[in-house]
Amino acid sequence: MCLLRLPRITQPLEKEEEEVAALMEQIELEKSLYSDHEMRKLEEEEQLKRKMESSYEEDEAHGKTVIMAQDLEEKWEQKFLHFKPAPRITDADKSNDRTSLNRKLDSNLMLLVKQKIGNQELWLLPQVEWQPGETLRSTAERAMTTFLGDRIQVKVLGNAPYGIYKYKFPRAIRTENNVGAKVFFFKAFLQSSDLSQAELKADCLWVTKKELGDYLKSEYLKKVNRFLLDL
Repeated sequence: MCLLRLPRITQPLEKEEEEVAALMEQIELEKSLYSDHEMRKLEEEEQLKRKMESSYEEDEAHGKTVIMAQDLEEKWEQKFLHFKPAPRITDADKSNDRTSLNRKLDSNLMLLVKQKIGNQELWLLPQVEWQPGETLRSTAERAMTTFLGDRIQVKVLGNAPYGIYKYKFPRAIRTENNVGAKVFFFKAFLQSSDLSQAELKADCLWVTKKELGDYLKSEYLKKVNRFLLDL
């Protein structure tokens, strides 16, 4: 099962994208109509001008709110000055803590678990052996509960696998009817980034597509990369 944590924030714009965005914003500004707030501000400015010219009648202000549009803008400006955006680079990024979900917020993260295959311990996408009577999807869902428990919220995509990896067993353990194995890959999205209720059954890592090469064997990685789209 390829379990993905989707990006939480957008990626930084490239230079060309920033230039196009600025151009589109300028075009929108030039062609846009006045908003209700801007119309109100113009009206109040006109009233103030008439008052300064002594042609303003007191009855015109009767029943109208005391809070002027300019007062609102000053209030909003003060709120903006106190606003502090959350950092794009988290503490987990700084320490390169790949066990944390709170990192690489602008990229997909994939779950890897350490599993014992034969005499080796390998980093792999979560997988379990198919049992008679199961569909491939139910086997993939069982892989999730095997390594993370049944309290996590995930959305499995489709009933058919996205990829397949075939390999042969070492000659010493091959039989006439059992030469190798097939691994079918399904994809799922993590619905909640709160894994405090997860029952971790193995060593786990959350890595980007570029970081997969640090852990997966080359042939296995090629098959995984075929169905991963990381824009």
